[in-house]
Amino acid sequence: MTTPPPTSARTEFRILGATEVWVQGVRIPLTAAKQRTVLAALLISPGRFVSDAWLAELLWGANPPATRTAQLYTYVSRLRNCCGPGLRVVRRHRGYHLVLGTAWFDWAAFQQLAEQGRRDLVKHRYAEAASRLESALKLWKGPALSDVTEFLGRTELPALEEARLGAIENRMAAVLALGRHVAALPELSRLVAEHPTRESLRGHLMVALYRGDRQMDALRVYEQGRRVLQEELGVVPGAALRALHRAVLLEELPGPAAVEAPAPVAAGIGLDAAPDGTPGPGAAPPRRRRGPHSPWLGLVPAMLPMDPVTFIGRRPELDCVLQELRGEGGGRRAVVLTGEAGAGTSALAVRAGHLCRDDFRQGQLYIDLRREGGGAKNPLEVLGCFLRALIPERGADLPETLDERLQLYRSALSRRRVLVVLDNAVDARQVRPLLASGPGCRTLITGRRSLASLEGVRVVRVGRLGAAEARELVVATVGAARLDAERGFTARLLELCDGNPLALRFCAARLAARPRWPVARLVARLEQGEVRPEEWGEVSHEPLSALRSGVLELKPFLRPVLRTLARDERGVLTLAAAARRLGWSEERARTALDALVEAGLLGLVSEPDGAFAYPPGGQFAAHPAPESYRCSPLVRLLFRRPAAGA
Repeated sequence: MTTPPPTSARTEFRILGATEVWVQGVRIPLTAAKQRTVLAALLISPGRFVSDAWLAELLWGANPPATRTAQLYTYVSRLRNCCGPGLRVVRRHRGYHLVLGTAWFDWAAFQQLAEQGRRDLVKHRYAEAASRLESALKLWKGPALSDVTEFLGRTELPALEEARLGAIENRMAAVLALGRHVAALPELSRLVAEHPTRESLRGHLMVALYRGDRQMDALRVYEQGRRVLQEELGVVPGAALRALHRAVLLEELPGPAAVEAPAPVAAGIGLDAAPDGTPGPGAAPPRRRRGPHSPWLGLVPAMLPMDPVTFIGRRPELDCVLQELRGEGGGRRAVVLTGEAGAGTSALAVRAGHLCRDDFRQGQLYIDLRREGGGAKNPLEVLGCFLRALIPERGADLPETLDERLQLYRSALSRRRVLVVLDNAVDARQVRPLLASGPGCRTLITGRRSLASLEGVRVVRVGRLGAAEARELVVATVGAARLDAERGFTARLLELCDGNPLALRFCAARLAARPRWPVARLVARLEQGEVRPEEWGEVSHEPLSALRSGVLELKPFLRPVLRTLARDERGVLTLAAAARRLGWSEERARTALDALVEAGLLGLVSEPDGAFAYPPGGQFAAHPAPESYRCSPLVRLLFRRPAAGA
């Protein structure tokens, strides 16, 4: 019943504040807390059987007295005597059953009004919703169950309080839809301060501030909520609140629904959108037409792979990349990480992307530009992947031509701050259409080629790991004790890996998987060529596939040059030695070798990359004479068998 009977004829029960009984307008005194507790427990469970055991636990906790049944009978008898015919309590099966009859109960009235208001809100009857929800909330005269035992309060109060907050959130949604955002601001500010982790209330406050021309304050409220959720609960804001933040940031939040001309649209921006696509609380139909409702609508793209757990070293390169991505490096909008096979450019890019996620809160796009078999992906399909992440409401409705997708991609990024990570790029022609053109966007590219023909990019070369970093990488997986037990063979293992992160990770994984193997056994297998290329797939199959494709893409005259260096016992040749082995002039040899360096299949020993050579005996020295070229362990492994694809 939503309307109480006339005061002269009704019996009222109240728990939304003090626990009270009113008979014909006169308050009946209930002096004992346990008597009030029995009444409240029966009222909260109307029509249901309440056992003696449960009532005893609500009265005395886990240690009820031996006389609990007699005491319960006394409390119920007193209630019958003082409340009159409005309260019917039936004894059965070692428990009690309450029949309210024609009595009025404030909690039941609140529930009915709150549900009617919620339905009005879903059907966009905002004035009726606000009125009913205000009437429901006026029934609360203070904290519910404020004068019962702590056991009952601890058990039942959370459900009552959740219902009250839900009604408040729905009322605020209706009020905002009616355009009363200025009047709602003080109450919303107080509510958010009292309930800082209630995302719906925080969203309503953001809407009110934004519609009051306080966009920066609305964004600040979101940021405060993000920190609270992270620090107190260890979570990030939900999808609805993130979508609202995005709409405020891009100035796309629509005005109040009740003052706009009605339009048959599919979905709105707001919190708690209905499953059928109707707008959620505080939302209104957007000004632009949207496609069918999608559960992903409003999500911020977060496509970066998992942050590398054992990322070691690369501090100078990482600092340089972060400086460029954050706009502190001279205005360039793209960074290219380049290095030879297995240098770890992908891991460095992913690590940098995670470190600057807070700088690109409107999204991080990521894609591997190589297919599983090593071939290159088409920019048309890559743009399709990105556009579905940026504009999920478009679904499969995307332009069919590259030019049309490119224009849509640029428009989608024009007012966003997004990081785009393009991993394993093949060449500049593949990358150029995918560069983020928005003024707040940055692009991070990895590949064996430097892509120097791209305009306005910073090229960061990723060389070999230094001696200490190389050992640290292996120690992180194998442990220091095992390596210290075979110092000589450990030094030889690091020498064979030549500071290549992929080779080091492969060796560390082999040793970890075979705890009984001495380091000497793995060193012997590497020296004797017993490690097959397929075994590297235990660490990562993709670099080997991409490397094979890179070799096959070489011009035919370059393949024998690469094979000559790769099959050299040391893997390092000077320009003069390479020319002699090939039977070419030094100038012709230099042209071929430099082309292989540009393709990321050879390394220059004289590069100032901070890496070190690993001479026998474990003593580290600076790189030798200039114009020496070397193959990484991965390239040398690939050419050990005739069927390697060269």
